[in-house]
Amino acid sequence: MHEKSDPASRLLQPVRIGKLTLRNRMVMAPLTRCRAGQPGNVPTSLNAVYYAQRAAHAGLIISEATQISQEGQGYAWTPGIHSNAQVEGWRAVTDAVHSAGGRIFLQLWHVGRISHPVFQPGRRDPVAPSAVKPEGTAFVPGDDGKGAQVPFVQPRALETEEVERLVEDYRQAAVNARMAGFDGVEIHGANGYLIHQFICSATNLRDDRYGGSVTNRARFLFEVLEAVCAAWSPDRVGLRISPLLSGKDMQDEDPEGTYGWIAEELNRFDLAYLHVTRQTEPDEEGIERVTSRSDGILGIIRRAWRGPLLVCGGFSPEEAASWLDQDRMDAAVFGRLYIANPDLDERIRQGAPLTVPDPATFYGGGAAGYTDYAFLDDS
Repeated sequence: MHEKSDPASRLLQPVRIGKLTLRNRMVMAPLTRCRAGQPGNVPTSLNAVYYAQRAAHAGLIISEATQISQEGQGYAWTPGIHSNAQVEGWRAVTDAVHSAGGRIFLQLWHVGRISHPVFQPGRRDPVAPSAVKPEGTAFVPGDDGKGAQVPFVQPRALETEEVERLVEDYRQAAVNARMAGFDGVEIHGANGYLIHQFICSATNLRDDRYGGSVTNRARFLFEVLEAVCAAWSPDRVGLRISPLLSGKDMQDEDPEGTYGWIAEELNRFDLAYLHVTRQTEPDEEGIERVTSRSDGILGIIRRAWRGPLLVCGGFSPEEAASWLDQDRMDAAVFGRLYIANPDLDERIRQGAPLTVPDPATFYGGGAAGYTDYAFLDDS
């Protein structure tokens, strides 16, 4: 039986990720907060404060998911990286993070079918690998200035020749992220969004070179990786995947085989890291949980992928330290804990109590539940 690890002794050790040596093994997860400035989905000074508060307390911050194009948006008030104003807004954020001594990657995002015509240019239908309508609702701006839930629509299946345009959107977004001062980018290939939709057998019913075998279903992912790594060296590029996520109708026929093969193939890119979410199916409250199957698939990925491995999914500091002790990952990714504990590393160092976040303030709004969580030294 493995001895219980001291969280501080393991989590606060430095680690090498790509070109960067991080001060600790604690990574702030990409967290959608729906607080981009309007109009234009432009990061604001409030966003800069939020990230700067946490910059000195995480080895690396991965930004909230950021749409690579207007077509890529799927939620109200999420930021983009495709306009000059957005690049300038993000530049203020990265300047604030770097002034505080932090490092930050931008997460590149296209939601695919998890969108709604209200977000699309010309109010067109969202695009997807196949015309498979998602179950559930989209979060759109309401007439009263608050968010509203409306049913998803059936997406339009992309034509083969259109895929090249999407790959170029990812490449340009990576270029824009460099202009905005980020330290690198993370490609969002998880959580039921466009790249995941191509990979998953339940949402990819294509019969062209992007459908059928796992080699074909993963082709879009690898074309995006090649384009982004050409725009920015591979050691400044990460990838996020969620092999077992079944929310948003994502039921792959063989996730162990699919992601074991993908993890092996990723070695030819020499990426900064691979970021894996261990969540699986949502429970009755809609919260994605971790099951015993997660351990098995993460073991497959750990053996196949030879680079730094980041893992997220409801870790407590104690469990994360134990995983590091067992060499099951190289860094732990924390989400909700960083929402409510901007100085999370210091709380772990001192063994101080952790603040519980308020879910009512997760999405949308202003400073409340965003930049007003207390630091230890506030008292």
